[in-house]
Amino acid sequence: MAFNTRSFGLSLLSGLLLAASWYFHLGLLIFIAWVPLLIIEDEYSLVRHQAKQKLRFILWVYFTFLIWNLLVTWWVVYASLGGACMAFICNSLLMTMVFVFFSNVKNRLQKPWAIYLLIPIWLAWEHGHTLWDLSWTWLTLGNVFAFHSQWVQWYEYTGTSGGGLWILGVNLLMVQGLKQHGFSLALLKASWKIALAIVLPIALSEIMLAKGSTSTQTKAYEVVVVQPNIDPYNVKFQMDYQTQFLNVLQLVKPQLSAQTDYLILPETFITDNINEANLAQSDPVVWFRDSLIRYFPKLHIITGANTYKFYEAKEAVSSTARKEEESGLYYDQFNTALQINKVSVEVYHKSKLVPGVERMPFPWLLKPLESLAINMGGTMGSLGTQAQRGVFKHQDSVMVAAPVVCYESVYGDYLTNYVRAGANFICIITNDGWWEDTPGYIQHLNYARLRAIENRMPVVRCTNTGISCFINADGSVEQSTNWWQTALIKKKISAGHTKTFYSTFGDLIAYISVGATVALLLLNVWLKRIRKVK
Repeated sequence: MAFNTRSFGLSLLSGLLLAASWYFHLGLLIFIAWVPLLIIEDEYSLVRHQAKQKLRFILWVYFTFLIWNLLVTWWVVYASLGGACMAFICNSLLMTMVFVFFSNVKNRLQKPWAIYLLIPIWLAWEHGHTLWDLSWTWLTLGNVFAFHSQWVQWYEYTGTSGGGLWILGVNLLMVQGLKQHGFSLALLKASWKIALAIVLPIALSEIMLAKGSTSTQTKAYEVVVVQPNIDPYNVKFQMDYQTQFLNVLQLVKPQLSAQTDYLILPETFITDNINEANLAQSDPVVWFRDSLIRYFPKLHIITGANTYKFYEAKEAVSSTARKEEESGLYYDQFNTALQINKVSVEVYHKSKLVPGVERMPFPWLLKPLESLAINMGGTMGSLGTQAQRGVFKHQDSVMVAAPVVCYESVYGDYLTNYVRAGANFICIITNDGWWEDTPGYIQHLNYARLRAIENRMPVVRCTNTGISCFINADGSVEQSTNWWQTALIKKKISAGHTKTFYSTFGDLIAYISVGATVALLLLNVWLKRIRKVK
């Protein structure tokens, strides 16, 4: 198979441009990043009937997406080298399959407008990728604007799918211009349309930002956020929990007052395994009540914990349940968020789980392989989930927290379910220490800014280590902590005053794209059958 230097160069360039868009505030590069890859697709469409040429095309597409995955998410290797390699290989392969499907449909239709079918096909795939057990949506196109939140204030209507539509639309306009005019003066004269397609959404966003919120501020609630900074690899799950609790208590207690409404602690702060049948009597809950809530009765403590629940002998068990050999009973383990106050303990189970770390994909099929789940310390293996998003109400019923645990904050459409359940502020608890001092925890923080814009709600972000902060409803960040630093931050926040269009209706662009793609799949099958008949 002869080496094609031109295709190699274009494939490499597209991969580098896609990756660079996630770094150094180079987001504008995303508007040209797809152009080299689309040029390859156009050139190979002329010889696609040749099996060798079709294979070359697939390999160049895969090369582009592999570069993108490697250069943006390389930090996953700190959690697991093997798991990271599988993520790079499989995610790139899935992207390639989607792009090749688009190419097949476009070339069967043989219409100039068919190139724009990339938009619904890609957006449908991005949405579908959020729904199954192998979900890894870090590279959803619209996420790239997390680093330029001032450009996408209109995400309150569209979510990240609007960003994907914008990106692909501009790239396709450029490719169409190149096909019509080449690199000529005519292309320069026609480039005003492309410039307008980039500038108008940014201008609209700046207008929305300048206008700001006209709503009357509601009552403010004092929130204290603690970043314990406990090494998750060598200390957190080896040191006894009581020692960790006492260390944090010394940091926290002087900063609380009768006016403090919330104390936020990170994911799996309570490292002891707690039986949910006896939550209120468990040592960690009793310690919180005796040491803090006894002196500050207004206080609501939101914290991460490891919990488990046994199923009764005749009760139906979940696909993730494990069997305790001694009793013969089945039980589920959970990565849990708790809200503790003077009268109750509320529970939410993390339900968007990291594939291969917290959940063996397709447990109904791969249950025997559960022991191969990547060990990142703490709760591991196939964890249990819950069907509905739960929320935590303040005792006065005004403030309602969305208890978002770690990886769940990457899923925009998913997070709107908390809002529909009544949440009016977002509380993200996470542990970003697994990825060391890499771009991973910075990307994770910035994705939370998009959730604030989509729902126009304040975000309280608490990490074991990483970046803890407060995020305003416009995506701006306040009081961000440093990496690998024990810290405590405090701020008064008010509830989000209304549901946005996106919060109310969800990701309509994605839903429409899914419908259109299903129709294209059927059309593709029909056209293929007609060709065979001929």
